[in-house]
Amino acid sequence: MTATLPARIAAMAEAPPRAEVAAFALLLAQEAGASAVLFYGSNLRTGSLEGVLDFYLLLPGPQRERIWPRVSYREWPHRGSVLRAKIATLSLEQFARAASGRSRDTTIWARFVQPSALVWAADEAARARTLAALAEAAQTAARLAAALGPAQGSAQDYWRALFRATYRAEFRIEQPGREDSILSANTAHFEGLLPLAWEAQGLEFAREGERLRPQLREPERQRLLRWWRSRRRAGKPLNILRLAKATTTFEGAAAYGAWKLERHTGLRLEVTPFRAKHPLLAMPGAAWELWRARRKHRRRQRG
Repeated sequence: MTATLPARIAAMAEAPPRAEVAAFALLLAQEAGASAVLFYGSNLRTGSLEGVLDFYLLLPGPQRERIWPRVSYREWPHRGSVLRAKIATLSLEQFARAASGRSRDTTIWARFVQPSALVWAADEAARARTLAALAEAAQTAARLAAALGPAQGSAQDYWRALFRATYRAEFRIEQPGREDSILSANTAHFEGLLPLAWEAQGLEFAREGERLRPQLREPERQRLLRWWRSRRRAGKPLNILRLAKATTTFEGAAAYGAWKLERHTGLRLEVTPFRAKHPLLAMPGAAWELWRARRKHRRRQRG
């Protein structure tokens, strides 16, 4: 096990990605003038290029949009195949602030305590700032896990308590046991991470074999729980605001929707220039076309 949290984060985050992922990240970074690009999600774990690749583009300078991140979808023909990406964009400054728990957001530190890869950085300063933010995300999550978890237990007991709480705070539906699937799918990532994150912030704990017991004084525990309650209350409204914004600012929404539709139903919907530019206005016509296509498909099956 790597001896310090920063060294552990750097070793995990800087593992070389697939060449196709690195090339896509470079293209997106150059187009956006980004400081750094993070790659995450199930494709990071499996190494697959199927489906949608998930990227975070971290931009230089202050955060300009009050509701962040900005979400977009991109398709890129590359060496005879088409790579697809969902891209979240915000400033590196705001990313670092959210990772450290200094914003109302619950998604950044809960997302990036999980595996991610720093697949591109503009320079050494951007690299160092991004890795430091990832280490902050681990500390923020581990600190809350100590307050939410049992008086003593395994590291997985604390992570489970954390992920159960953060899923409930967000405006999305997860199947029961989702926290277990995260931990089981990323065993190597989480192995030994909790004590390193506690040590990095000076949170004392006792260890008896696989059992951990954080030495969290009650006033500090109550302070952390108050911090969490304020963010939990803001979680769903903030996610609703982001979803509402995405309905008008999701770049490439029509292409993304058409791809998802074809992937799940086999029905192809043409993305006309009007639909690409005005996905909401085009929705009734697209729904009508989809209905007709499904009706025709059912008739062929019966015939």
